[in-house]
Amino acid sequence: MTHFDRAGLMAKFQDMARRGQPIIGGGAGTGISAKCEEAGEIDLIVIYNSGRYRMAGRASSAGLLAYGNANQIVQEMALEVLPVVKHTPVLAGVNGTDPFVIMPKLLRELKDLGFAGVQNFPTVGLIDGTFRISLEETGICYASEVDMIGQAHALDMLTTPYVFSADEAVAMTEAGADIIVPHMGVTVGGTIGAESAKSLDESVRLIDEWAEAARRVRKDVLVICHGGPIATPEDAAYVVRNSEHCNGFYGASSMERLPTELALTHQIRQFKAIQ
Repeated sequence: MTHFDRAGLMAKFQDMARRGQPIIGGGAGTGISAKCEEAGEIDLIVIYNSGRYRMAGRASSAGLLAYGNANQIVQEMALEVLPVVKHTPVLAGVNGTDPFVIMPKLLRELKDLGFAGVQNFPTVGLIDGTFRISLEETGICYASEVDMIGQAHALDMLTTPYVFSADEAVAMTEAGADIIVPHMGVTVGGTIGAESAKSLDESVRLIDEWAEAARRVRKDVLVICHGGPIATPEDAAYVVRNSEHCNGFYGASSMERLPTELALTHQIRQFKAIQ
């Protein structure tokens, strides 16, 4: 696997943004997903615990619950994904609220494994209501994820955090985030996708609102969208074309689960149609 430096990656992505070429990132829950994404010339790959659940036929939101150690799962997945990716930067999803992690040590280990950067997942940003208030009040908080991104930035790792509000976009940008990823919710569609989501137009409005807040802090921060109703290439194209500030799209279910469901189902039906 090629070694990537943050400055070189950001120079490439800034150039793409200037030319109006969308930055496309994708989640990989398996080695074959990563190989195919690279064959499709994806710009960056992210692996995190939800990928394992997603490609095992479970909902991506399983990654938010106590079905396994999220950071440990990512280190295990690294051994499957990193050796087969030859020239694409791979980022690690890091659970920044894990109370049993020595974060500087974990980040150095991830960098030594060959990860080019990090993203904050699992994230409490996907949790709302009374439970979210309780988590924040007891120290399991989004601020810990911001601190993790800041530590990764200090290690010169690429940072692409999920944000869920204008205030969080500001906080992550102040921490040194290179690319903020406005998260529109669990991706819709397929057999295990969400059924309720924002509209595409509402997503465009929020992405631009959060991007503007971030760019008041630092003009060079990039913005790529993710999740909710943005599930297909057509959805992503609509958002990128109608947004004033969106520089691309990051897909997870969109990149590996939905295409797998469609392709396998179609292939089996073709075999079953043999006369």
